[in-house]
Amino acid sequence: MTISGALSNAMTGLRAAGRGAEIVSSNISNALTPGYGRRVLELSAAGIGGAGGVRVDGVNRTVDEGIASDKRLADAELGHAQTTAAFYAKLEALMGTPDDPNSVSARVAQFESALITSASRPEAPERLSQAVTDARSLAASIAQTSDGLQDARSLADRTIGEQVDTLNTALQQVETLNAQITAAQVQSLDATSLQDHRQQLVDQISALVPVRTVPRAHGQIALYSTGGAILLDGSAATVGFERVNLVTPYMSVEAGTLSGLTLNGNPLRTGTEDGALRGGAIGAQFAIRDEMAVTAQVELDALARDLITRFQDPAVDPTLAPGDAGLFTDEGGAFDPANELGLASRLAVHTAVDPSKGGEAWRIRDGIGAASPGYTGDGSLLQSLAASLNKGQPPASGSFGGGSYALIELVATITADVGAERGNADQVLSFATTRLNELTQRQLADGVDSDDEIQRLMIIEQTYAANARVIEAVDEMMQTIMRL
Repeated sequence: MTISGALSNAMTGLRAAGRGAEIVSSNISNALTPGYGRRVLELSAAGIGGAGGVRVDGVNRTVDEGIASDKRLADAELGHAQTTAAFYAKLEALMGTPDDPNSVSARVAQFESALITSASRPEAPERLSQAVTDARSLAASIAQTSDGLQDARSLADRTIGEQVDTLNTALQQVETLNAQITAAQVQSLDATSLQDHRQQLVDQISALVPVRTVPRAHGQIALYSTGGAILLDGSAATVGFERVNLVTPYMSVEAGTLSGLTLNGNPLRTGTEDGALRGGAIGAQFAIRDEMAVTAQVELDALARDLITRFQDPAVDPTLAPGDAGLFTDEGGAFDPANELGLASRLAVHTAVDPSKGGEAWRIRDGIGAASPGYTGDGSLLQSLAASLNKGQPPASGSFGGGSYALIELVATITADVGAERGNADQVLSFATTRLNELTQRQLADGVDSDDEIQRLMIIEQTYAANARVIEAVDEMMQTIMRL
């Protein structure tokens, strides 16, 4: 080997060692950076013009795509589970637990107790006023629960709008990165940083909509939702959604008063079972807005219907004519079976008995339709009202199944159902959290191993020293030749 050949070999070795040290340093410093793929320097023997040496062929980014894909799906599942669990926790707080003095069940018990207390001394105006107050509190607690459900639907609608904007922006950015990665590969430039950024965006997209990546030519990728929608293949799709300011019980996608999703202008299904973008954070918000809160509203409306019809029965209050509104009303009117939707939010105590609305509390003792106060010692109507609360009757609506229920039993059934749903949601959340943590640990274990990187750095150091010694020897030989 000639002196110039040895010098050339050593110089290429130094360059390769320097590049290797740079890559090892990057790996170690980004060991815990989300989306970072471990870099590996690719080298080969150089043999140009009879000289040897080493050639840097490029830098490869090593990622276990199987684990990365599973982790993305687990992240989407966790986001869906967290949103669902938070909704049921809020609904349970709105309904209240039996030991909560402000719960719906506690309000029923307080109202029943007030009626019994009033019946024992019907001549006491303060007891009549307390019974009316407790009746008003019961109606208000049911109405507030209904309003809370609509607030949850409104928040879900606004959140969908924000998440769709984020999704569209991320898809456009991935499309741009695809083009930049292709250009970098064509020019033999390092595209690993661009690939890291792209993976972070894909992870962000998958938290909103679970996606699978499909490799394409020249380093590009395509994105398909697990529900079958093509979000990116060459060009990014545009997801459309029109948000509203306020959601009411009467609004739905079927009625055309709430927006669904579109993909490049074409409508998409949004159901939990068949939605094209189901399974992630966006799917969870649609489930709240269009399914879970709607189902809870139906149950509340059935409860409100049961409460109203118990007290507008002339057999309970003889001063009422058929079709008259009783103690509990639909915004002052009698219950209309054709207008049950949203009834819980309209539930109110009859104005004739409510002093805060200009009514008179004695009517709860003598009857809503009484023309004048009756015998103050007669508590029979109060006893009849209390008995109607405990009368078993089959619910005319809702999904309570067969059997007859007292009002408190109906409330207990709804509360128990909500508690069971919250418990199930918490279990799903616990499983999703555990699964994501396990996959995260597997991804980290498969990523940068600091000990391994340190060993590689030591080898690079030895390689650098060996090549430097060759250059030093060449220099000594040249100095010796020059002195001859």
